[in-house]
Amino acid sequence: MRLQLHQLTKPIEHLTTQSGLSGANDDDIAESFAHLIGSSQPSQGGGDVTQGIHAPAHSHIPFLHKFVPQLQNLANKYHVGNYVIDRKTGEKFFESMPIYARLGMHLLFCGKEQVKLLEGSKHVEDLLREQSVREGRIYDSPESVKNIPSFIHTYQIPLDELLEPDIQHYGNFNEFFYRKLKLDARPVENVDDPAGFCSAADCRLVVYPTIDLARKFWIKGDEFSIPSLLNLDPSDPSCSQFNGGALAIFRLAPSDYHRFHSPIDATVSAKAKDVLGQYYTVNPQAINQTNLDVFSRNKRSVLFLQHTLSGKPIAFVAIGALLVGSINWTVEENASVRRGDELGYFAYGGSTVIAVFPPNFIMFDEDLVQHSVPHNSNAGRSRAVETLVKVGDSLGRWNGA
Repeated sequence: MRLQLHQLTKPIEHLTTQSGLSGANDDDIAESFAHLIGSSQPSQGGGDVTQGIHAPAHSHIPFLHKFVPQLQNLANKYHVGNYVIDRKTGEKFFESMPIYARLGMHLLFCGKEQVKLLEGSKHVEDLLREQSVREGRIYDSPESVKNIPSFIHTYQIPLDELLEPDIQHYGNFNEFFYRKLKLDARPVENVDDPAGFCSAADCRLVVYPTIDLARKFWIKGDEFSIPSLLNLDPSDPSCSQFNGGALAIFRLAPSDYHRFHSPIDATVSAKAKDVLGQYYTVNPQAINQTNLDVFSRNKRSVLFLQHTLSGKPIAFVAIGALLVGSINWTVEENASVRRGDELGYFAYGGSTVIAVFPPNFIMFDEDLVQHSVPHNSNAGRSRAVETLVKVGDSLGRWNGA
């Protein structure tokens, strides 16, 4: 849900143990989270996605408020979500956080390690993993097509840009979720410039010319490093090529087109390597927490590309998240790809792609850097803000051009 700045009438919640859900029983939150996933089944939710996981955090959902009455306090006192800047218009707006992400963050950062449910005690990590897999099964079922009309209405998804605009032709909700677009729906900006780079996804984007800047302003988890992200030993030569390098972080919200594309002209160097992991939310408030690095803990898959002009490597990391069912690649080893060519897709859930570049390799577009790297002002220190972009939008240029 998008709000204009003049519609903000309450403070923005910043996650702490004393924030909007303080005093809530962790076991009740865990039970309500499981019930929320169950409501994705049309037999329980009636096909209305706003009465389940797609509801914003301030929504009044009777069964949730019965389990967790503190949700009413949260809705009364705070707006829950993040600021985003629309690159096309320059407008800064507020994007409400889905309720499932807020409950998941409480369990992960503010609750106890183990919770009690009707079927017995579980570690929080196991609960989040099991419910993510469960959500995938629900949205793979033929019955889940009943959720598609409500999903389209809730997020105002334009059907005219879809390769298959007739929703009757989708066999389940997930098939619609990772829908394909018409070939001309996402033109590549500056396509004739061989040194250009483009956005890899319809997403909320931050960029950092150095990894140190990314750790200072965005990825606050103490454990984050390139070796941990790529699941490689620090002595591996593949890691040393990225020392002091740059990052582009593409966060996909559930409403977004969920196929991801190559940001460069390149060759696929090797088959993608899957990394087992957790199913934590990738919402910015989770990424900004200091006591846990979500990116290197989550399930992910790593693909290496070789830039056509320079021969330099780029690591392309597709990262799963809370309620993400699977990561799927549609390119083969040794394939040649152009900017904007599809690389793969995510099944249901919000998710993230990170592109890791060698040092002094890319000059990011100035507006993206200005939004991502806070600056000092007379009013105090501003916060990093994601930029709303689409596949094919300009990301920057090769420094060697």
